[in-house]
Amino acid sequence: MKYLHPFALLIVLFTGFSSWAVQPNEVLSDPALEARARAISKELRCMVCQNESIDDSEAPLAHDLRVLVRERLQAGDSDQQIINFLVSRYGEFVLLRPPLSWHTVALWGAPPALVLFGIVMIVVVGRRRRAATADTVPPSLTAVEEARLAELLRGDARTPG
Repeated sequence: MKYLHPFALLIVLFTGFSSWAVQPNEVLSDPALEARARAISKELRCMVCQNESIDDSEAPLAHDLRVLVRERLQAGDSDQQIINFLVSRYGEFVLLRPPLSWHTVALWGAPPALVLFGIVMIVVVGRRRRAATADTVPPSLTAVEEARLAELLRGDARTPG
């Protein structure tokens, strides 16, 4: 095959590049430890990128944290010990999904509160609009006005002059 197949090109273009962030020299020889390292790395926030895990990030700090995770795994630390070590060093901000606690209530409570606020605002604005349109409905015509309107529509009206 001389040319790259179009589907192969699409696969390359739309494949996530996150697996390329971990350098070959970082990968542990023990597949079980490497799987644990990748799982932990996916839970930790890159302090430079802030919206990526250290497993996805190519930042030098993310590289250092991935190496640190692997070193601690090789030293025999449990997954939770490694996470606790990094939280003690960088704070809960290093966690992509921080636990619910008294100081993260705003973080966890803000999205539902904003949705609830939006629903309340939609209901309030809807009621106000309905009330405003009800107030603008013209009153019914009196009998004299209806008779005059009928004359105008028939063309019987006398022109003043």
